[in-house]
Amino acid sequence: MIFASLIREWKELSRFRALEPRLRSIVFYAEDSSSWTYFEPIVRELTGALGKQICYVTSSKDDQILDLNEESIRTFCIGSGTVRTAFFLSLEADIMVMTMPDLGTFHIKRSKEPVHYVYVYHSLVSSHMSYRRGAFDQFDAILCVGPHHKEEIRATEELYGLEPKILIEAGYGRLDSILEFEASLPSHLTDSHSGTKRVLVAPSWGENSLLENYGPELVEVLLGTGHHITVRPHVMVIRHRRRLLGRLQQRFGPNPNFALDLSLGSQAVMHDYDLLVADWGGSAFEYAFGLERPVLFVDVPRKVFNPEYERITCTPMEVQARSEIGDIVSPDRLQEVPDRIESLLEDTGVRKGRIIEARSRWVYNLGSSGKVGAEYISRKADNLSNGTDPGQK
Repeated sequence: MIFASLIREWKELSRFRALEPRLRSIVFYAEDSSSWTYFEPIVRELTGALGKQICYVTSSKDDQILDLNEESIRTFCIGSGTVRTAFFLSLEADIMVMTMPDLGTFHIKRSKEPVHYVYVYHSLVSSHMSYRRGAFDQFDAILCVGPHHKEEIRATEELYGLEPKILIEAGYGRLDSILEFEASLPSHLTDSHSGTKRVLVAPSWGENSLLENYGPELVEVLLGTGHHITVRPHVMVIRHRRRLLGRLQQRFGPNPNFALDLSLGSQAVMHDYDLLVADWGGSAFEYAFGLERPVLFVDVPRKVFNPEYERITCTPMEVQARSEIGDIVSPDRLQEVPDRIESLLEDTGVRKGRIIEARSRWVYNLGSSGKVGAEYISRKADNLSNGTDPGQK
């Protein structure tokens, strides 16, 4: 079975290499099937208004993009092993677009051929605290979500003496898609529930995460509000902490106001809920900015992937913006959670205005990020193909 998969992946790589250069000028690489969420607004602009052909290379055999039958999008599945390594090392293309950070740090290296690498963020959060040091150093261009990314990247370049990258004021395609979807729903599906509210608990994962350290205590307090409480663990918790989830279900499952949502297909669905309880996950900002509804943050220790982040004199976005889109409570004061929730739910008009104002400051080009990103990629690809690009790649 493994051998057969490997043969298929080598055949896919051969099929990609057999394309004439103009058909593989622009390549998107997807680490998994969720990457399409972040690429789609850009791809649609490229293959639509801009009339471009693209290649979409994925590591997931279950990626729905493989069933997409569109002449302007050629799809390939190369797995995540040796074929992928060979694909990256030998890539011949003008543009490679990725949501995977850490290019050149581990086994995914830059090509031996001249390729222009473009990074697309898959979260609104900071680039220096929430990612490893050097995560973006080997990209040539970055489609920044907001001013914080430009500030953080430039400060990182200055601190470590790095060559300046091309920073595009792009925006966030995932947020644009949420807003577009919300606008398409009937009003009765987007209005706040009357009476009993629906509260979603969707924290991040890791040794300091909310659910893994305070799960039972938090759920007990939340059920005391009388609202319907849904706990949606992070996918990594679902995979690795089944015993914890089993204890939650055993203790609270009989309560009709409790639900434990373990469906991977529902991870991105949030419009059914009036309020979100979170810790440091970036999805809290997608929820607030996309649905214009508040978040209650439980202030567990920060989720830090770069121990040197404090050398960069930029306060992480997720630290600054939390109080703008909701409220913050200490895990030592969980008894205050019911009052905090009622205050957030009663203050809907004022809070919504604050969220909208914060969104306008933190996110570029609301509703048109795909167009901005696609125009840069298209223009760069044309210049590189024609030999008229003033840059080095």
